Amino acid sequence: MQRLTRLARLMATAFSLQYAVEETQRHSEELTEAKSVVEQSNIELQQFAYIASHDLQTPLRGVAGFAQILQRDYQGQLDEEAVEHIGRIVAGCERMQALISDLLTYSRVESRSRPFEAVDLNEVFDDVVAILGSSIKDSGGEVTRGELPTVMGDRAQYSQLLQNLIGNGLTYHDDEPPRVYVSAENGDGEWTVAVRDNGIGIGTKHHERIFEIFRRLHTQDEYPGTGIGLAICRRIVQRHGGRIWLESKKGKGSTFYFTIPERGGEQQES
Repeated sequence: MQRLTRLARLMATAFSLQYAVEETQRHSEELTEAKSVVEQSNIELQQFAYIASHDLQTPLRGVAGFAQILQRDYQGQLDEEAVEHIGRIVAGCERMQALISDLLTYSRVESRSRPFEAVDLNEVFDDVVAILGSSIKDSGGEVTRGELPTVMGDRAQYSQLLQNLIGNGLTYHDDEPPRVYVSAENGDGEWTVAVRDNGIGIGTKHHERIFEIFRRLHTQDEYPGTGIGLAICRRIVQRHGGRIWLESKKGKGSTFYFTIPERGGEQQES
């Protein structure tokens, strides 16, 4: 009787192991299929980037160029309404070019990425402040930092990330001159970088949605933009193995946080 009981238990264990093996194989096949779908999506995204850079940008430049020629050659001969229409054409072309440029940046986070290397974020910050110099001066703003770490990653993408987050702090403000402060803390095996501003703030219900592509909370007349900048930030942070989020209240400023694994920010497959 005991032998039969042991045999039954062994058979049950064998069936359980077989089931586990079959389940593992099934999940492996599903992961392989999912990876194939993602790779195909990336190929299509790169193809779109090529089309956007050539087939869309060129005619836009032509339209804007001819409109500007009309402005120059017929200055003083056109009535106020015609001048306004030409101005709208030029402004529309410029907005579309900015949108295409941001879409290309978004699509190339992986396809045009570089191998990870040691990056001093203090140097990246200084470069970004120099790039944003005219915006800082025009707004009467101030951009400062604490001591930032040296981390592993793609230097160009870190620059893009800080440029977008600091640039938002300079753009989305009211009558008070913008103040942006960048700091970093280490803990739990990762660096947490904070970009704090004194701007108009963001309501709680929008905290997740603003990282979606094309998500805008304001009209072009209120604040210019394409609605892609924060989506690019999230894509860059995810590629570096981190997370991004914000703390903000409407009218009380915003603080954007992103993490970088202390172990080196291992590259994540898209």
